[in-house]
Amino acid sequence: MLDDRSRTLLKTLVEHYIADGQPVGSRALSKFSGLELSPATIRNVMADLEEAGFVASPHTSAGRIPTARGYRLFVDNLLTVQPLEAHQRGAIEDALHGLPSKQIIANASQLLSSLTHFAGVVIAPRRTANRIRQIEFLSLSDKRILLIIVTADGDVQNRILNCDRAYSPSELTSAANYLNQNFTGLDFEQIRQRLAGEIQQLRDDIKPLMTLALDAGDAALSESAQPYVISGERNLLDVEELSSNMKRLRELFDLFEQRSSLMRLLDVSSRAEGVKIFIGGESGIATLDECSVITAPYAVDGQIVGSLGVIGPTRMAYERVIPIVDITARLLSSALSHKNEN
Repeated sequence: MLDDRSRTLLKTLVEHYIADGQPVGSRALSKFSGLELSPATIRNVMADLEEAGFVASPHTSAGRIPTARGYRLFVDNLLTVQPLEAHQRGAIEDALHGLPSKQIIANASQLLSSLTHFAGVVIAPRRTANRIRQIEFLSLSDKRILLIIVTADGDVQNRILNCDRAYSPSELTSAANYLNQNFTGLDFEQIRQRLAGEIQQLRDDIKPLMTLALDAGDAALSESAQPYVISGERNLLDVEELSSNMKRLRELFDLFEQRSSLMRLLDVSSRAEGVKIFIGGESGIATLDECSVITAPYAVDGQIVGSLGVIGPTRMAYERVIPIVDITARLLSSALSHKNEN
């Protein structure tokens, strides 16, 4: 689409704008591009690039800034990615090994945020149904019972059951023993299905307790399945292009809070190969029109189970952020796969 001269000037403009955030004028382009061109020639090339939609002229300045289309051309064809330094890679690797899976996921999100100074986000692996290792009932008062659930992977969840009548310690022990002896290793949906066929065999006074326990336990484990971890949202308050528009910034934080739209975007990314970059409106989410989202899928034992990414302004150092996302995804895959072997 563009000749070499136009490509060189566009590359110079994008790099210069990313570096200092100010519109780039002809004099700076002449100085930093390495091309021996007159100011008039540079202005003509800039006019052509603006007409083609790659750059724009802010009304307050004679210089130009890249558009989303300009960033896209830059990222796809002009970008020189900087490999991650060995000590950075080592730090990521150290932070992701030897920990519980939940902590590994949380650390990955925090690493993405701290290394890029933007928001880091990870979709946790789609969890298989939580299987039960042990269930206990503990009386708190006449009609209030604490339900304690221990899952096969060691998670512990507590829920308070408000019952219609009081249960004696022996009744609670009997109910817990029945569940533990007959349903250990199953998830709550499997317990519910099997119990439906056996409910008639239970004593009438225990049936309400069993129903309450199943409903509360199911809800507890559903809530504990954290499919989405985000870190460093506050970093975006320091980004001038975003913080200068408080309405848009509020919408952005609402997006993080609601999560569903961003989850869909990251879910699409998990079906892609390698790093995927959404610039401005390419995400399909209006709130992210002034942002870029760089994502990559990660795998456990060779099977893609989720994705991670960085959310920041369109004016970001793509050559630095892209390898951070890529390497973090690879090292997260390695850490989770290694943990799976143990």
